[in-house]
Amino acid sequence: MKLASVTDKEKANISAEADLKFLSRALELAEIGRGLVSPNPLVGCVIVNLENEIIGEAGYIRSGITHAEVLALEQAGDKARGATAYISLEPHDHFGRTPPCTEALIRFGIKRVVCPVEDPNPLVSGRGFEKLRSAGIEVSVGLLAEEAKKQNEKFFCWHEKRRPFLHLKMATSLDGKIAFENTVSTMLSGSEALARVHRLRHEYDAILVGSSTVAADDPNLTDRSGLERGRPLVRVILDSMLTLSGDSRIARTSKEIPTIVFASEAAPSERKHELEKCGIEVLRSPAGPYDLEWVLKQLRVREIQSVLVEGGGTVAASFLRSTLIDKVTFIYAPLIIGNRNAPLAIAVNEQKFNPFKLKNIEIERYGDDVEITGYPVYGDN
Repeated sequence: MKLASVTDKEKANISAEADLKFLSRALELAEIGRGLVSPNPLVGCVIVNLENEIIGEAGYIRSGITHAEVLALEQAGDKARGATAYISLEPHDHFGRTPPCTEALIRFGIKRVVCPVEDPNPLVSGRGFEKLRSAGIEVSVGLLAEEAKKQNEKFFCWHEKRRPFLHLKMATSLDGKIAFENTVSTMLSGSEALARVHRLRHEYDAILVGSSTVAADDPNLTDRSGLERGRPLVRVILDSMLTLSGDSRIARTSKEIPTIVFASEAAPSERKHELEKCGIEVLRSPAGPYDLEWVLKQLRVREIQSVLVEGGGTVAASFLRSTLIDKVTFIYAPLIIGNRNAPLAIAVNEQKFNPFKLKNIEIERYGDDVEITGYPVYGDN
């Protein structure tokens, strides 16, 4: 009996399924670099031969070392000739800390590249694809684009908005309180939620709080996830009059852990000198630390690509009011505090605050605590 031949439509469906499978694998490999590669992007690469077999794969794991594309190509070796490269972000075509990845793809004889999105970096954007096409390589762009942008949301914000990506994280009771009584430190979250918070800190370049949080909690503000980091987590504190105590955990550890305090020019110079002796970098502005655009500009100069804003209520309200927050996470403990004097997660006081919704909601449970994460929709956006 003669077997029916595979139609062009069936071939296309098989090819589409393969593209989805292998590009998903490239995105999975890119995750290897989370917490390690900033300010560079997460990148994964899979090399697949004509028989749809993986012959090389890698993730980018450290800023300044060989990129994922080159690692995967070297693994594939001569088998890469005529193969397809699945890459989670557009390969670069310029000399930076490493040679252009486009040259390696061309040199190894890759015939097709499948990639979700252009790199937002103006040094790269579109140029990598153009170089590949000019060399006769077929380039397919757009599959899993939203997933790829979300994976590198910090990197995209850095280049498109020209500032660090800001993620507000608050731990609250069910009635929106962050402590039992005003100015009294309270640990609301359970152990599983606390472990989750440290994994979240691991993803970020800096953690930011206000001076009231430091005074109430005397926190360490460190990444205790146990995961390897590419750079130390920078501690950022908004402290108008430099009230940070020299006996605080922050001050006592600032020679080992990078710490920046933003203050007003009216803050006492002697306090500035005292904190600087502790190893703290003190920056003063005429408009004070709540000139958030100035704060973000200073952080960008220091190549801080992402900031986890952990409050308290005044800091959270200030960033939200300024419509600067890019992502919001609230972790709700199964508690009802009720005390009218207990501090709120968002302390708006008498100042105007425009309500907003979150989109692309994700809900997770950690022990008895519930985490809700989403992206703010400001105004008419």
